[in-house]
Amino acid sequence: MFAAQCSTRCSIPGHEMDVRGLATAVFPEGAFVSVSRDRTGRVWVPNSSPDRGFTEMHCMSGHSNFVSCVCIIAPSETYPRGLIATGGNDNNICVFTLDQPQPLFTLKGHKNTVCTLSSGKFGTLLSGSWDTTAKVWLNEKCMMTLQGHSAAVWAVIILPEQGLMLSGSADKTIKLWKAGRCEKTFTGHEDCVRGLAVISNTEFFSCSNDTSIRRWLVTGECVQVYYSHTNFIYSLAVFPNGQDFVSTGEDRTLRIWRNGECSQTIRLPAQSVWCCCILPNGDIAVGASDGIIRVFTESEDRMASVEDLQAFEDELSKATIDPKTGDLGDIKVEDLPGREHLNEPGNRDGQTRLIKDGQKVEAYQWSVSDGRWMKIGDVVGGSNQQTSKSVMYEGKEYDYVFTIDVNEGGPSMKLPYNVSEDPWLTAHNFLQKNDLSPMFLDQVANFIIENTKGHVVGPAQPAGGDPFTGGARYIPGSADDRPGFGADPFTGSGRYIPGSGPNPGASVGVADPFTGGGAYSSAALRRTTTNIYFPKTDGVTFEQANASQIIAKLKELNGGAPQEHRLSEEILENLESLLLSVSGPNSSEPPLTIQQINLLWKASHWPDDIVFPVLDIMRLAVRHPQVNETLCGEAEGVQLCNHLLSLMRPEGRPANQMLALRTLCNCFSGRHGRALLMAQRETVLSRAADLATVCNKNIHVALATLVLNYAGCLHSQPDLEAKAQCLSVASRALETVQDREAVFRLLVALGTTVASDQTAKDLARSLGVNSQISKYSSVSDPAKVGECCQLILKELQ
Repeated sequence: MFAAQCSTRCSIPGHEMDVRGLATAVFPEGAFVSVSRDRTGRVWVPNSSPDRGFTEMHCMSGHSNFVSCVCIIAPSETYPRGLIATGGNDNNICVFTLDQPQPLFTLKGHKNTVCTLSSGKFGTLLSGSWDTTAKVWLNEKCMMTLQGHSAAVWAVIILPEQGLMLSGSADKTIKLWKAGRCEKTFTGHEDCVRGLAVISNTEFFSCSNDTSIRRWLVTGECVQVYYSHTNFIYSLAVFPNGQDFVSTGEDRTLRIWRNGECSQTIRLPAQSVWCCCILPNGDIAVGASDGIIRVFTESEDRMASVEDLQAFEDELSKATIDPKTGDLGDIKVEDLPGREHLNEPGNRDGQTRLIKDGQKVEAYQWSVSDGRWMKIGDVVGGSNQQTSKSVMYEGKEYDYVFTIDVNEGGPSMKLPYNVSEDPWLTAHNFLQKNDLSPMFLDQVANFIIENTKGHVVGPAQPAGGDPFTGGARYIPGSADDRPGFGADPFTGSGRYIPGSGPNPGASVGVADPFTGGGAYSSAALRRTTTNIYFPKTDGVTFEQANASQIIAKLKELNGGAPQEHRLSEEILENLESLLLSVSGPNSSEPPLTIQQINLLWKASHWPDDIVFPVLDIMRLAVRHPQVNETLCGEAEGVQLCNHLLSLMRPEGRPANQMLALRTLCNCFSGRHGRALLMAQRETVLSRAADLATVCNKNIHVALATLVLNYAGCLHSQPDLEAKAQCLSVASRALETVQDREAVFRLLVALGTTVASDQTAKDLARSLGVNSQISKYSSVSDPAKVGECCQLILKELQ
């Protein structure tokens, strides 16, 4: 006899990005807390009958980056309603009360993302982080750091028995701690341990990327292994009876386990089902990558209306499923049966069946409670899938209907397009319709152009004036300031520049991306095991410049500068002489003088709105051994670093941000510069990472190059903390960066960091690098992006 089946109670919109953590609140009755990548936490309270939904009671903000986990700290005399603790990608833990939106206090100490929290008696808090440690907090202080894992700590729990704590890690192990000491290590999982849940004083559950759930005794024995999920399992929650439980994962499902078996599978219209919690009345709340919280119930009184249930089923049926995600198992499309296969009943709840319907492949799931097959989506990417000549969208036919993710992890948006339309106007209308910033105009328009094979109707966009001054001569980061089309992206020899030249997507004559040597073909690369991309240990610099344009802009701005900032003719002549000495590879100019270098340093403190041509001179100058030693040496180096960091403030001017980043990249060309930047690594990379959110492809390329240069310097060093920061910054940058050249350099940085370093590979896996970059593996324009990505994925297998 089957147990009662859960059904939808309600869907709760409100978060703007992935819901990453859920926890049942102590107060008010029936409430729960959610946290999201939108940087907020929210408290939800049940509506009074007959409304079956929830209302947002309280919104908390305090993190400067994604919020990734939450737990409730039990009530105390001081805080009778308890406290809410949240951990985030800003490395901090924020602790909130229920009556104010800002944190009561913030716990600092972790060196990387805080991804898991658990609370215990007497206000004890246990945190786990990507920095490979767990920390025990009490009375707003870190009491001890639990060290022993070799990769990110993804899960922690405090057992009811006082003093016993558990941590699960990407190193595939679980550790039992008492008084800060590791008492036991549990092995058995074959991949990252992602979640832990208490059963009793003596037992607990764990779940893993290896698609299994394990039941353990604290004495060390694994007493049962549960299989049903087909992809990573992210979270677990145990029912009050201490035996039955629920789990969620990357296979789009919530699974309910009773009496040791999966009794029900509920598929959701979202790829990643990140988290779950069980409410006091036995209902189940889950959070997913589409930003929606969904609540399921066994109680007929709380089930959604027939209309809402049908709306959920309709939403599910319209989902698209990529077989590469693994949530449908191995698929051989050519062997699939037709629709008649649905006349046969399923063998178990949640069983998946694929059928061919003409040219389409559809996925169905067996529902025991309904006694029928329920459509759960269309399968895309199968070998028999054909591209239609036209696509229907909102009742109209289009040549293309793109799915746009402006913010990764947020809800996708549809962009219909016909090749007869102006891509810039289409992009403009799309941004207006979806209330998106006009700063995305270039990205969306270029996306359309690249994905319609360069078919552009109408006149091309004008090159425009200087985007920083309104002038029309000198533009930092323009084609005049960068190597020519088709060149090596690092050495400047025959470099490819996205968005320039007659056909930015052309791949003809692509040179070796590191040496500038002879052209190669993608097919040839795939036939060989040679990796031409990473590790890349020699510095990548920004060499190209048009000295006459830089000097012309410098003199123009000087003429209009306030009297107190105006440079004398002598200073201008010295700067021009210095520029000529450092801008050519075979310059015959006389050696530089200390006076010239000092004048350059002084001029670099011009007002922010006019300083950029001076920064461009400095960018070129720091490659010169004499300048590198003088400006980057022990005495002056920290001043230079601080000055460049001040120009990189997120609210600063894009031209200054870009040129400061390029200057830092070029500092790596000399030993003094390398030593300076390695000493200042933590501060420099932290500030640089903030610029990933600035919508400017030249800034993104410079940022990616800086991370790559750090990765190159760290390649042969055992500094895991430094490599973790490189991986973290590269991973965070890939969340927002869209320019393919920047993406390529970030991929090379990742590859360089993990190459020949098993610990770094484990760390990268623990950060989810595999799943994050897999979308680039099929990129063929430019081919180097897809090829480099495939090599990294091979390294991380």
